[in-house]
Amino acid sequence: MAIKKSTLLITGGAGYIGSHAALEADRHGFKPVLFDNLSMGHSWAAKSGELVKGELADRAKLLKVFGKFKPVAVMHFASHTYVGESVTDPQKYYRDNLTNAMNLFSVMLEKNVNYFILSSTCATYGNPVQVPMPETHPQNPVNPYGDSKLMLEKILTWYDKAYGLKSTFLRYFNAAGADESGSIGEVHDPETHLIPLVLDVAMGRRKNITVFGTDYPTPDGTCVRDYIHVTDLAGAHFLALQRMLETSNSDFFNLGTGKGYSVKEVITEAEKVTGKKISVEFGARRAGDPPELVAKADKAKTILKWVPQHSSLENILRTAWKWNQGYFGKKIGKNKK
Repeated sequence: MAIKKSTLLITGGAGYIGSHAALEADRHGFKPVLFDNLSMGHSWAAKSGELVKGELADRAKLLKVFGKFKPVAVMHFASHTYVGESVTDPQKYYRDNLTNAMNLFSVMLEKNVNYFILSSTCATYGNPVQVPMPETHPQNPVNPYGDSKLMLEKILTWYDKAYGLKSTFLRYFNAAGADESGSIGEVHDPETHLIPLVLDVAMGRRKNITVFGTDYPTPDGTCVRDYIHVTDLAGAHFLALQRMLETSNSDFFNLGTGKGYSVKEVITEAEKVTGKKISVEFGARRAGDPPELVAKADKAKTILKWVPQHSSLENILRTAWKWNQGYFGKKIGKNKK
């Protein structure tokens, strides 16, 4: 099936990963249309394609968008992703992550758009029973965020059988870094991810970084995570989409490097990249933090021929630092005037 110059609908396209996927859409010859309510995304992040502001709950708006742009496929990034918030406000996560997505599926079926890429997560696995974690790992999520994504995977599996709606689930580990251009990057409010928090300290926007737990059964006692550069992550979506368009097969893949870095290793490398001293405080473990989360990503490398090119820890931090200096540096300069 020809894919060049086809329109691609990217929900959540003004968010962190969605905006990087939009850049990749341009690079792969697609015409991206970004559908975002801008509650978490940013209009300045919509560097590629046309931005349409709207809610997934608004079926009439979706029908107009599908009718006007006639997308060949949908990449779905529009969801809430805070694990802690999902525990305290599960209604928000099941309503927005699940119910609104089903509204999107309904419109896709009505408009005969039969290809869907789901931004999923390793949180569908829950606590690891083996590391690295393969796609065959048991799926027992321990929070509503992971549960909402697993439910979507199950719904889409049944929609494939019943309606022929083909889908690929991409289970992310830790997305990090920024586009090499420095034009887009990671901005969350509140920010909960380790790398941007560490770089906030280097920027002088935060006094210190708190390391939660130093007594884990890991080489240096701190948690170990698998960091994947957002550009590599975005690129995998297009390899998955191309395969799905060519074969009409649904599938699922882990996206990670297969190598983990500890919190202390990230801080040490950040000091090297930024040339700044990172002030650290040590705190108690946080409930629910497993010692190690590392992907077994052989399936994506074998079937999709996906090989991460940008995901060394040094490059992740270098591109994120470049972005932080450009975006937050300008804000700091304005505040000083």
